[in-house]
Amino acid sequence: MYFRHQYVIGDIQGCFADLQNLLKQINFDEKQDKLWFAGDLVARGEGSLATLRFVKNLCEKGCAETVLGNHDINLIAVWRGVAKLKKKDKTQAIFDAKDCDELLNWLRFQPLLAFPDDKTVLTHAGIPPHWTIEQAKMHAKELQTQLQSSLWQLDRLLPNLYNSNDNIEKWSPMLSGYDRMRHICNYFTRMRLCQADGTLEFSFKSTLDDTMPDGFRPWFEWKVERERKILFGHWAGLKAKIDTKLVRALDAGCVWGGELLAYRLGDGKTFCTGCKG
Repeated sequence: MYFRHQYVIGDIQGCFADLQNLLKQINFDEKQDKLWFAGDLVARGEGSLATLRFVKNLCEKGCAETVLGNHDINLIAVWRGVAKLKKKDKTQAIFDAKDCDELLNWLRFQPLLAFPDDKTVLTHAGIPPHWTIEQAKMHAKELQTQLQSSLWQLDRLLPNLYNSNDNIEKWSPMLSGYDRMRHICNYFTRMRLCQADGTLEFSFKSTLDDTMPDGFRPWFEWKVERERKILFGHWAGLKAKIDTKLVRALDAGCVWGGELLAYRLGDGKTFCTGCKG
């Protein structure tokens, strides 16, 4: 299908008013344009329920798609009773809503990886340096199959997607079962720093100017040639300022007082709106 414009939007985190302002700024027309969301639709903003309903509606009309972020998966885990609602998350209204089950059952069927056009790939946190795009596609499908399985299987999976107290996690192709699913989930939804072999470090959440643990770099700084440009959110500390031939950061930290960003495919132009709550 032909679209006039396609835009990739960074982490909304429940900032529904900002999303509406941004869509007005880009003159979004659901009959002509398409939106791609980088995940973390919900969490710390005041409008998580409205955001979730709005994005679901657009997706069902065929004029939007979203990938899952870590806050989205946590929302599903709280829904299933395997995680507690975090005090900072303003998502209680979702669980109180009559359409809660409908919304969250829809959410769990969203992908971890998407392909907005023939030059880009979209995921919430990124793709580690030891995976090709095709390998990432295969691994995303592995976890998606589990998330989209029966509720009984989902309830067994979700508690195992969370790390122990160890801040370091090392990948191996030989991993199996829930350990493998947790690693895959962490790459797509939580990754910031890693080593060249994909070993992850979870404690660092700061800017690129801050001191990083020895041996670790931002995942996108490892020199790997890709056939597609990776579009990602998640890392608000980057302020969406990373834009190279191979990667484009999209999280401009709207919920933290920054901006909500839309990246237009085709010409790479960006549009932003400040956080107004």
